[in-house]
Amino acid sequence: MSQDKQNKLWGGRFTESTDAFVQAFTASVNFDQRLAPYDVQGSIAHAKMLTKVGVLSAQECEQIIAGLTAILAEIQDGKFDWSIALEDVHMNIEAALTERIGLAGKKLHTGRSRNDQVATDIRLFLREHLMLIQSELLRLQQGLLELAEQHAATIMPGFTHLQVAQPVTFGHHLMAWFEMLKRDAERFDDCAKRVNVMPLGSAALAGTSYPIDRHMTAELLGFSCPSANSLDGVSDRDFAIEFCAASALLMTHLSRFSEEIVLWSSAQFNFVHLPDAFCTGSSIMPQKKNPDVPELVRGKTGRVNGNLVALLTLMKSQPLAYNKDNQEDKEPLFDTVDTVLGSLRAYADMVPNMVPVKASMLTAAKQGFSTATDLADYLVRKGMAFRDAHEVVGLAVRLGTETKRDLSELTLDELQDFSELIAGDVFEVLTLEGSVAARDHLGGTAPNQVRRAIAEAKAFLSGKS
Repeated sequence: MSQDKQNKLWGGRFTESTDAFVQAFTASVNFDQRLAPYDVQGSIAHAKMLTKVGVLSAQECEQIIAGLTAILAEIQDGKFDWSIALEDVHMNIEAALTERIGLAGKKLHTGRSRNDQVATDIRLFLREHLMLIQSELLRLQQGLLELAEQHAATIMPGFTHLQVAQPVTFGHHLMAWFEMLKRDAERFDDCAKRVNVMPLGSAALAGTSYPIDRHMTAELLGFSCPSANSLDGVSDRDFAIEFCAASALLMTHLSRFSEEIVLWSSAQFNFVHLPDAFCTGSSIMPQKKNPDVPELVRGKTGRVNGNLVALLTLMKSQPLAYNKDNQEDKEPLFDTVDTVLGSLRAYADMVPNMVPVKASMLTAAKQGFSTATDLADYLVRKGMAFRDAHEVVGLAVRLGTETKRDLSELTLDELQDFSELIAGDVFEVLTLEGSVAARDHLGGTAPNQVRRAIAEAKAFLSGKS
């Protein structure tokens, strides 16, 4: 028997050694070694359960736990010798355990398969990283609230079609971002419920003839319950797809934020100053300050969207139960986790340190006749039909355009030429401050409504933390 055959833990069936290229092509250890801590965690729980049901002796269990603990320490110290011949993280660890403690190491795989083992490892990995993501997301939300509170009354232009539409407050705009992130957090919370189901005990696909106690194993590993069907437990990766879908939506929101920040930090807008720590300069243009972090987050959204499509495509044609296709589930998942975590961390650090340029925002809000709708609403309150009011305001805007003046800069006489309903009190609604203050209802941009929304958001987050 060749050395290659001897290294295989499944070699009894085979009469020829695996081709070297195929061996390397089918191996996953170069990337799934990342699952080592979770593989060890699952194996220790499995060993304790096997001991309880009488498959392992107490001494064998102690040997296994001690051996696995030592192996994990070697892995974490970078001293473990990974073997491609052994294909994956599971067989590498099991082979090392057997070499270290002998026969007891071979008994560990009783009542399980690599199929339910890897499905469990991935769920343990994702459960832990979901908690990290949720923590960073919470930190970003808190940073948004702090900045919004400081600028609940800071006026800026609101846009539709990227054209000045109506004045809003910077705080109100930030709270729109908060609401998007709130929904993202809810999606991750919901996803976490379905991640926290344990496949271990499903074995290869049909369960096992050994008297295992899956509820005990689930409790040891902190799962809410064991999976209800062994075929489903080993084969479906919908929990990973769901996570990637939630991540794609989160990154889409961060990408939209990024687009605005890139625009706002430009000389043409000059709405915000970004801290130097989140920007770089140009290699040739000394005046440049490039918003690299938001640009990169915007770009990274594409790879997260691509990972979602990759996993959907991976799963769509697989018959039950496990197939080798599922080896391809880890790299897109790992990449999504890393990308989301990095993007959230960057944003959570950057957003609270953004400095709005109030003067530039105010000047921009005066452009584009942003209080035109307020004048129309004023006329409607005076008894004019809205469509007629719309026409009157259009005429006033034409005069403003021709004379290069804002509506608030037109004289009362000039405004009354368009409608006798207009009186001296009209200038209260034509100011930017008057415009935002008038939108004093739930969800509106009035400063006191923004402060109310911030207070409610803080109470909501405090209930979660």
